[in-house]
Amino acid sequence: MSPNGSDRSSRRPMRRKLPQVLTAGLVLATASGCSYNWEDFPRLGMPTPVTEEAPRILSLWQGSWAAALVTGVLVWGLILWSVFFHRRSRTKVEVPPQTRYNMPIEALYTVVPLIIVSVLFYFTARDESKLLELSDKPAHTINVVGYQWSWAFNYIEKVEGQPAAGSEVPKELAAIPDKFQKDFPADATGVYDAGIPGTRNPQNGNPGPTLWLPKGEKVRFVLTSRDVIHSFWVVPFLMKQDVIPGHTNVFEVTPNREGTFMGKCAELCGVDHSRMLFNVKVVSPERYQQHLKELAEKGQTGYVPAGIEQTDPARNAEKKQL
Repeated sequence: MSPNGSDRSSRRPMRRKLPQVLTAGLVLATASGCSYNWEDFPRLGMPTPVTEEAPRILSLWQGSWAAALVTGVLVWGLILWSVFFHRRSRTKVEVPPQTRYNMPIEALYTVVPLIIVSVLFYFTARDESKLLELSDKPAHTINVVGYQWSWAFNYIEKVEGQPAAGSEVPKELAAIPDKFQKDFPADATGVYDAGIPGTRNPQNGNPGPTLWLPKGEKVRFVLTSRDVIHSFWVVPFLMKQDVIPGHTNVFEVTPNREGTFMGKCAELCGVDHSRMLFNVKVVSPERYQQHLKELAEKGQTGYVPAGIEQTDPARNAEKKQL
């Protein structure tokens, strides 16, 4: 057999194995998203989770990195294989046989990326749906109001020692849609805390107002804006949501670790965007209730206006979804 024929025949087994190698890599890449515990992997730049919901986000982050790494190793391996085994020989100067219009290979490198993206989309959509689920009656509801250039926190609570409010929702909270108002405590007196860019946490000197949360109890955040789009981001919660004028976003978390954590606006909202900082202090439920009484004693009862009211078409659309 001629040298050329021998060389071609030696390449055929490798070419026949190529689809098998790609398939094995695909299986590894897609299976890595649901077969591990987040604690078994490094956090890959993410902070330590401080809520019961955050590990789900961390697992999705780690799974995406695992899938990307497997895919990358496969691609790098094929590149190196082609470089080393198909490099030009010093003794043979002829042009190697060219492969054109190979439908199986073309179909493979079209279908495989689609499958990978579809699998990642599935896990993302599954986790997003779970993270945005709302309970029937959360233990606590806090209206977070974003404004240039700080934050206000309306604690929609029954504060011990304060007279019970009526069943009518205060006008300061009228911008919040009815479907969220119905879950407010009927006798909530309410207290608030509001900041400016120069506000400091008295315990550690960190800039911004401080949002207090009880450990081990579910908290619903109702996000509203008084001017432009902001973004509410508590870094160790591992998630954030936009604070949009005329549109109300909502999510729930259950803090499971005491401490003071950093929060910030994650949406470029103007010249002093970098100063829209705040702190989150997770304490025991008893200390949380004591803090609410301290706010009431300071005269910070009632609520800061929640923001821009939704348009009638938006409100009507939301009523149809109820």
